[in-house]
Amino acid sequence: MRILGIDPGLRTTGFGVIDAEGAALRYVASGTIRTEHLDTRALPARLKVLFDGVSEVVQRYQPDCAVVEIVFVNVNPQSTLLLGQARGACVTALVTRDLAVAEYTALQMKQAVVGYGRADKAQIQSMVQRLLALPGLPGPDAADALGLAITHAHAGGAMARLALAGSPGSKTSARSYKAGRSR
Repeated sequence: MRILGIDPGLRTTGFGVIDAEGAALRYVASGTIRTEHLDTRALPARLKVLFDGVSEVVQRYQPDCAVVEIVFVNVNPQSTLLLGQARGACVTALVTRDLAVAEYTALQMKQAVVGYGRADKAQIQSMVQRLLALPGLPGPDAADALGLAITHAHAGGAMARLALAGSPGSKTSARSYKAGRSR
């Protein structure tokens, strides 16, 4: 199964693609989609860059599914709103390509990849490098995206079963969405 991980951000969105066959993981690609070159007031243009960038990654690497980090409220409500819009552009790009989209919190990803939910960026980068046998450290945003893909490769099936087993009112933190059309 080919998994695309997305770490959404308004200025920099990380992506990571891995192939998973059982417990074996293989690195395919990673990188970032950047909007910092655009005027910070040009929100629609920045969202279009993110949408187009994620669409291009999907076209190039043909993933079977995708995983996106769940965004939590920050201290600054305006920043949270902007990040949510960036995340929405990424998720929309994925579902318009008929991809199933799973979601995990940063805490879940850190726990799955590092074994510690409060791990810092350097620890995530180091473990992603080790788990995927990379020759060097991935950038922090790409490492988070690869970490999300690794999390889904290891826990996706179990998390999907938990989400389906939960009652409609349950608070399951890993969610999965599928566009209305089939591939």
